[in-house]
Amino acid sequence: MLFNSIHFLVFFPVVVCLYFLLPHRWRWALLLVTSYYFYMCWKMEYIFLILISTVVAYLTAMGMSRSEKEKTRKTYLVLSLLVNLGLLFGFKYFNFFNDNARILFDRFNILYSVPTFRVLLPVGISFYTFQTLSYTIDVYRGETPVQKHLGYFAVYVSFFPQLVAGPIERSGRLLPQFFEKHGFSYSRATSGLKLMLWGFFKKIVIADRLAVLVNSVYNEPSAFPGTPVLVATFFFAFQIYCDFSGYSDIAIGSARIMGFELMENFRQPYFSRSISEFWKRWHISLSTWFRDYLYIPLGGNRVSRPKWYYNLMATFVVSGLWHGANWTFLCWGALHGLFLVTENILGPPARSIARALSINTGATFFKGIAMVWTFFLVCAAWVLFRANSLHDVGILMNSLVSDPGQYLDVSAIGLSFRGMGLKTVDLVQSFVFIGVLLAYDIIDTRYDFWKLVDARPLLVRWTIYYAIIILILFFSPYNKAQNFIYFQF
Repeated sequence: MLFNSIHFLVFFPVVVCLYFLLPHRWRWALLLVTSYYFYMCWKMEYIFLILISTVVAYLTAMGMSRSEKEKTRKTYLVLSLLVNLGLLFGFKYFNFFNDNARILFDRFNILYSVPTFRVLLPVGISFYTFQTLSYTIDVYRGETPVQKHLGYFAVYVSFFPQLVAGPIERSGRLLPQFFEKHGFSYSRATSGLKLMLWGFFKKIVIADRLAVLVNSVYNEPSAFPGTPVLVATFFFAFQIYCDFSGYSDIAIGSARIMGFELMENFRQPYFSRSISEFWKRWHISLSTWFRDYLYIPLGGNRVSRPKWYYNLMATFVVSGLWHGANWTFLCWGALHGLFLVTENILGPPARSIARALSINTGATFFKGIAMVWTFFLVCAAWVLFRANSLHDVGILMNSLVSDPGQYLDVSAIGLSFRGMGLKTVDLVQSFVFIGVLLAYDIIDTRYDFWKLVDARPLLVRWTIYYAIIILILFFSPYNKAQNFIYFQF
């Protein structure tokens, strides 16, 4: 079931009404049934994967809680890791490694007859797998108490607002909320609805509109010169931001209406002044997961510099692989790791020079330069993330640098865009909506945007609400709901 579908617009109010009508002791059962139904709307049989992951994590955690022997506890932990990561590997990564092994063996004329595993990738498997893994690891570490009620634990794993694309919640934060008795709150409901409304705007009006040009260019890279590639890459930066943060807004808002607080997942990432700051603002639930369960266990930055750089690279390569079984994602992760290593090598002298120069020119100027440079690096990496193959990356990069004079040929640029079926008004609208997004983020960095709206007169408030609703209804470029990008991960 898609958030941006009529199905969800019927499903969600019904769930909310039933949730507040039911006695507290039965609400977990309602959330479990509706969450499983929400997931089965994609592919019914894949609910068994969630059930296996849930039961294994539950039983292994119970086993750890009943034993004081370190060896026994570690055995249960390893069992949970093997089963959950084994399911993830089998459905998401087996074909990638199998195909690359076949290519390698073919080069040495060695017979390799392992068949390809033809199966559809289960939606959201990376998200709920990481959620169950964090629970068993935290129980093993003694950082969270074991949950003895299987039903409540199953709701934690499958809670429908964040089941498919996060945020990836920790058990210590979300599980206790299911035991709290939530009464209906008007202020909480309106806050959640406004966040959902903004999420729908980002997804339907901005992300889906930008996707038209992005898909045209990236799905046929050899057909376009540098300017459309440049614009498509710029558009993709905002498409993926609006698509994914829009999903997070809807998830957080829908959970808030029922009384649950999910963690913040985005914090104006394109205003970052370094790559390290970008990763503190982008997909926060995933970046903190890798920090706590991979980077720090490897030693973090409390090791020698070469080992520290290795830890950074390893963490981001694995992060890239988490996003997809493709060399493009591996290279994307490795490139961000390289950015961070370089940043840590050059950062101190660069900051010293900037501080010295800012005495005469002002610190704001250098902050702006750092922000633009960081955005440029992130966009350069997005080429790898969005391209369908490394071969396509080569074509796209060649288009960008082969003929610098093309960026001044206005007539050729116009023909390129018209060749994609785009009118001038489509491009203008796209840039205008990106401007609206940036204006919202600028205001939200200094104030709470919706609190500012709440302080306005009634007429102003409802004018803003209806304006967003009208834009959602009339500016969608498609006739049917479009998938969210991160569903494929």
